[in-house]
Amino acid sequence: MMKSYLKTKDHAVSQEEFELRHDSDLDMLITIPQPKQLAKYYESGDYISHTDSRKSFVDKIYQNVKKYSLSNKLKLISRYHNNEKTLLDFGAGTGDFLATAKAKGWQVVGVEPNDGARLKSTEKGITLLEDISQAKEKKFQVITLWHVLEHLPDLEIRIKQLTDNLENSGTLILAVPNFKSYDAKYYKEYWAAYDVPRHLWHFSKTAIEKLFEPHAMKLIATKPMIFDSFYVSLLSEKYKTGKQNFLKAMWIGLRSNINAWQTKEYSSHIYILRKA
Repeated sequence: MMKSYLKTKDHAVSQEEFELRHDSDLDMLITIPQPKQLAKYYESGDYISHTDSRKSFVDKIYQNVKKYSLSNKLKLISRYHNNEKTLLDFGAGTGDFLATAKAKGWQVVGVEPNDGARLKSTEKGITLLEDISQAKEKKFQVITLWHVLEHLPDLEIRIKQLTDNLENSGTLILAVPNFKSYDAKYYKEYWAAYDVPRHLWHFSKTAIEKLFEPHAMKLIATKPMIFDSFYVSLLSEKYKTGKQNFLKAMWIGLRSNINAWQTKEYSSHIYILRKA
């Protein structure tokens, strides 16, 4: 059953309005309408995961946090899989995570549909595939999606493709925003992590379990992404007020994390799933 949850707009690129509808069976939100031509909504120099931009204050914060997070991501995947080091990063952006993993002895493959991001990745010594179909029948011990699942059209088909490329007993690690967090409820239609229409789906913990269970995937752990509430709040303040409001954003980000200590609903979560 679906009912209207919230109306918001594309604050970053087009200013077009969209509706979020709640699927009560899965406990997730769905962006309506979902444009057939999504590429134009990524055509912005401000879309940081495709550009490595350091132009603005927020850009610099993002890049510094990303640099810190790279080694932590690698430690995380090593904790759950440290035998055969075969890794597919789906939605690899400009290749920083794969470059870090490769330097630590992982055999890496990446998928990234954006031409500009793939070009920047080659400058770092990482050649990316345009589509997962180019990986053919290759199997991986670990597949990662860092803030990617919410972008994928044909969600069920994509989940099947990913799990088909995963070895038996392999590990799937994905990070997504959480619409049940304090900062999401505080900023409402201005919450930057809705990021419509680039984000087509908005997940809860329940949704992740239910979506992956039919593919013989078991959720074995959920981890918080502490920094996301601060970065998302910075962007949300800008969308809401037109100003940076750094101190206010930091306060809301902190309140979101404090609230999550009790509710366990952080701004973003990392989900670790194991293939049966």
